[in-house]
Amino acid sequence: MDTQTAVVIVFAVLVLGGLTWMAMNRRRTRGLKDRFAPEYEQEVREHGSRHPAEAELSRRAKRVDKLPLRPIPPVERTRYAELWNQQQARFVDDPPGAVGAADHLVEEVMEKRGYPVGDFDQRAADISVDHPRVVENYRTAHDIANRADRGSVQTEDLRRAMICYRALFDELLDDSMAQPRT
Repeated sequence: MDTQTAVVIVFAVLVLGGLTWMAMNRRRTRGLKDRFAPEYEQEVREHGSRHPAEAELSRRAKRVDKLPLRPIPPVERTRYAELWNQQQARFVDDPPGAVGAADHLVEEVMEKRGYPVGDFDQRAADISVDHPRVVENYRTAHDIANRADRGSVQTEDLRRAMICYRALFDELLDDSMAQPRT
């Protein structure tokens, strides 16, 4: 084989490799956008560019994919739904107390499903993997609950927190959303 043919072959392999790499990158981006929905855009804004945001989202997905997540049995789902209804009723007389209890109830359901419940930021990151459309609700509600502990919120803010918590709570209880992992 002469030098010119070798150069053409090497060039073709490089071009083909580059095109393959670009296609794989696009497929990865599309997969992350589909899986994380609005959380994808939030992470891009937070990280300033696509690459570090995608690395973070991929790390989250790998972490959560290893968790032993499980659905909540029907009897317990009913019990949790009743507990939620009690907190909603409590809201009329004690909005801050109801929001605080809702925060704890969501955390309890997360733990029952198999999510680690230590640090809030890690909980939110974990939830974003399987519940990307409501994770921002969770962050909003948790922020309001923290401000309520300091006494710096209005009743309308507390009402908003309950609505935000309910969105995540409903998804966590919804058996069709639960994907058991081994």
